Amino acid sequence: MILTGDAWPTAEHVAEQVGIDHVRAELLPEDKVRAVQDHPVRPVLMVGDGVNDAPVLAAADVGVAMGARGSTAASESADVVVMTDELGKVAEAVGIGRRTMRVALQSIWLGIALSVGLMLVAAFGHIPAIVGAIVQEFVDLATILNSLRARRADRPDARRR
Repeated sequence: MILTGDAWPTAEHVAEQVGIDHVRAELLPEDKVRAVQDHPVRPVLMVGDGVNDAPVLAAADVGVAMGARGSTAASESADVVVMTDELGKVAEAVGIGRRTMRVALQSIWLGIALSVGLMLVAAFGHIPAIVGAIVQEFVDLATILNSLRARRADRPDARRR
């Protein structure tokens, strides 16, 4: 959804360019705040760059200010400031966050599964307690190493860094 104070033709042109279906244009700052507060799907991420965007950036679950030419008020109201005027950086940051959460959850479940398996083996006396404690260190190491996958970017140019 696009919420903007811009005129309808501009808003519709931008929406068409980025593939957004729902457009609300010629809004006042309080109209944008009300739209974000009333939006049924959570969380709401709002991107803005001007003084008129400061209230809605503060009202959104995650406010992102475009900082290169954006206003100080927008930057101070936002949770995140993108230092360039490239809107694609916001999508990239969301993708990185989603991937990081996916890897973190996989690592948590890996650690739980290995620990429960190890506890069951130890509970039935198949390994001594000291061996179980040492093997638990390897479980922790496997979980940490799996978590490090989150540092790897999915972009093709990531291997050159």
